[in-house]
Amino acid sequence: MSDESKVLTEVQGRTLLITLNRPEARNAVNGDVASGLEAAIDELEGNDELWTGVLTGNGPVFSAGADLKAISSGQAAGLQTERGGFGGFVQRKRTKPVIAALNGPALAGGCELAIACDLIVAPEGGQIGIPEVKRSLIALAGGLVRLPRLLGKNAALELAMTGEPFPVERMYELGLVNRVVPTDHVLPTALELADKINEAAPLAVRASRQAILESDGLEEDAAFGKVVALVGPVFASEDFKEGPLAFIEKRAPNWKAK
Repeated sequence: MSDESKVLTEVQGRTLLITLNRPEARNAVNGDVASGLEAAIDELEGNDELWTGVLTGNGPVFSAGADLKAISSGQAAGLQTERGGFGGFVQRKRTKPVIAALNGPALAGGCELAIACDLIVAPEGGQIGIPEVKRSLIALAGGLVRLPRLLGKNAALELAMTGEPFPVERMYELGLVNRVVPTDHVLPTALELADKINEAAPLAVRASRQAILESDGLEEDAAFGKVVALVGPVFASEDFKEGPLAFIEKRAPNWKAK
């Protein structure tokens, strides 16, 4: 894509680097960002050579959330897509892991984009929050749904009712953030984490991800059933044969994702 695109993509090995590219607007989500991010996920999901994604932003802010100018001018509907919801992403059904590399604050809809990812790498001194109530708005794009599950009820209530963000260090303690590193290490760390995932068998990774997400909130017996139901395609794959064989032959496995 050209540098004029509001969402850039770059293939780095097995990983698709996706960059929000509206630094002049703090990477706020408008119609171009929503359609661009949806197209980027289409690229990730549709390319069999890509196994993971990393989502980051251009400039000092990951995303300030919804473009309030677009909302005030009656363009709120354009900030979402039919398949992806807000930003073309927060409700998007996908099979491949995406890591959020927060190059700066992730607030309001920016927080909701981040928590729609599977893992989060954040910068020291950064902030994550949903300040919508300070503008008589409500965090409709997943903040009020996902944060209680990810942080616990009381922490989510504090974020939602005060509108004050939490430092990423506290988010790490609460389990929302996977890594806290210096700002200039955020993207390299996220790409390294993606590479670690890419070393594993991709079908097993996707099934493991799906099992965790779909068993969340289920009773234990039902959760076990969910996991068992997902193993069939993995055990029937070529990669299932390759894993033990590579171990016996003392070599790195050659995964085919099939």
